[in-house]
Amino acid sequence: METFEFYPGQIEASVTIGTPVIGQYFDQDLIGSTGEMLGGFYESGQLWAMLIGIVIGYGFRSFSSYG
Repeated sequence: METFEFYPGQIEASVTIGTPVIGQYFDQDLIGSTGEMLGGFYESGQLWAMLIGIVIGYGFRSFSSYG
């Protein structure tokens, strides 16, 4: 059986010294971007598809439940 020799000096570690980033600042208008998102949701017809899906899903649940 061969012996294994380990020398800690063989390991190289890189250390970055500097200021850690704790938080970042984003200049974003949440109300304005939400309004644009909902406007696109309405214009693309996805709002109507969601409402129809809710109505059909509720009807299916009502017909398939017991009691």
